[in-house]
Amino acid sequence: MIENEQELYTKLSTLQKPSRGGWDAAIFIIFVEAAERFAYYGLSGNLIIYLTNYLHQPTAIAAKNVNIWIGVSSLFALLGAIVADSFLGRFKTIILSTSIYLMGMVLLCLSVSSVPIHYREAVFFVALYILSVGEGGHKPCVQTFAADQFDEDTPDQKRTKSSFFNWWFLVIVMAGTSSTLVVIYIQDNVSWMIGFGMLTVVQAVGLLLFLLGIKRYRKEGPLGSAFTTVAQVFVAAARKWRVDEMLHSDIFYEDERSGSHMGVQPKQKTLARTNQFRFLDKAMIIDNLDASKNIRNPWGLCSLNQVEEVKLVFRLIPIWFCCLMFFAVQSQLHTYFTKQGSMMIRSIGSHFCLPPASLQALVGIMIIITVPIYDRIIVPKVREFTGHPAGIPVLQRIGVGLFLSVVNMVVAALVEAKRVSVAREHDLMDDPEAIVPMRVWWLLPQYILTGTSDAFTVVGLQELFYDQMPDAMRSLGAAAYISILGVGSFVSSFIISLVETISRNSGEPWLGNNINRAHLDDFYWVLAGLSALFFGVYVWVATCFVYKKVVREETSGVD
Repeated sequence: MIENEQELYTKLSTLQKPSRGGWDAAIFIIFVEAAERFAYYGLSGNLIIYLTNYLHQPTAIAAKNVNIWIGVSSLFALLGAIVADSFLGRFKTIILSTSIYLMGMVLLCLSVSSVPIHYREAVFFVALYILSVGEGGHKPCVQTFAADQFDEDTPDQKRTKSSFFNWWFLVIVMAGTSSTLVVIYIQDNVSWMIGFGMLTVVQAVGLLLFLLGIKRYRKEGPLGSAFTTVAQVFVAAARKWRVDEMLHSDIFYEDERSGSHMGVQPKQKTLARTNQFRFLDKAMIIDNLDASKNIRNPWGLCSLNQVEEVKLVFRLIPIWFCCLMFFAVQSQLHTYFTKQGSMMIRSIGSHFCLPPASLQALVGIMIIITVPIYDRIIVPKVREFTGHPAGIPVLQRIGVGLFLSVVNMVVAALVEAKRVSVAREHDLMDDPEAIVPMRVWWLLPQYILTGTSDAFTVVGLQELFYDQMPDAMRSLGAAAYISILGVGSFVSSFIISLVETISRNSGEPWLGNNINRAHLDDFYWVLAGLSALFFGVYVWVATCFVYKKVVREETSGVD
């Protein structure tokens, strides 16, 4: 008996203090993510130039195609998260999806080199959407898998994990920035084939490095369908909608015999009961029918933890909606910001001309500067006053970025108005190919604001949708965050189409091929107004938000 107890204690200690994980494991996961981001930004950053200059698509059509591709890629993340959480687990999903991504890159190289001209556009778009499938499985799993390598049992461990999100974002931005500076220059001045070939090689190296760290990772198998749990809570609450809470005060906390309802996990967390979404609380009330049964019906009675986990998901939905306009604004970086730069003086010295898409590197450079300052200087100083492990609550961090996004559109509108006035002064309004005698550095403020707002909002959303989701739904949480980017891109395309339709009916079309007469400044003012509206709603939602609170955490039994 004593030997069995000692053996059990040893197993529990192993679960509590795993020998794997930590930064030694996370660094290999960062390699594969950096490679994927290097490939993604090397493609997406210059995509509108390829579509307009080589496939000869109109500017508005090309902008919508870019937004739709980004949107579809992001929405595939929801499918990838379901596959990871319910069937394959995160580790296997990363390997499969990264392999698919690599296949798409190979086909992309062939589409710009070996494929006959009349099939080139079709093959190019097929390759793009194969990349979408690969990215859909990769993105929701890789960051969650990396974050899983860290514990969060003590304040020091929580600070380490919070810091991890900052440095994770910094590394992938460095990868994207280097791609924007180097690969896009090669695409514009040497060869698209060589440019895409570089992206393919880097992706292959990243996958190889990820596989080299296989013995260092903490891995969990599929944890079961998160949708089943959500459905059980709603069905149970609907069945008991007539139950009087005053007459039935007994609550089902947890069935100790069943273990975790979302799969076997090293630790089980008991969540505090909250007062939001009270209509769901009826799912955990023990009524006369439940009391008369020896076996619990999971579709008729749910535990407090199940109900609170569903509430966690519901609390994030308003935040998700409020951030849509932020990503609609950020999508201008790959479309109209780049097109603006192509119409301005970009020469540096007498022999070098900066590719317009390379200006996106300014966003990465700004993030590279901002994140270390925020993590190493601002957070420790603010922490002394607030006592919060991350310095300020994550919702405040997101809010700062949303506000800067509004300012960004105001600045972009003023700069574009200045560019158009210079074009008018030099009688260039009807020459869509002419370079306006105005330095591209006028665009610097809007690129700086884009990078700074990214450093606050994007990192904040990554942390929020990881930390506030139930443990077994964290891949789905990452997918939900990524889907904001996708739906935001769709929102941008919808606004472009709506503005085109309304302006065309009024007799003076906006956003035409001639950017000098496209009323781009007015379009930016529209985005600024919508962003301000969404920001106001976000402030109200954030003040009502209730953070997840764990009242007890204990090690589960060993099978």
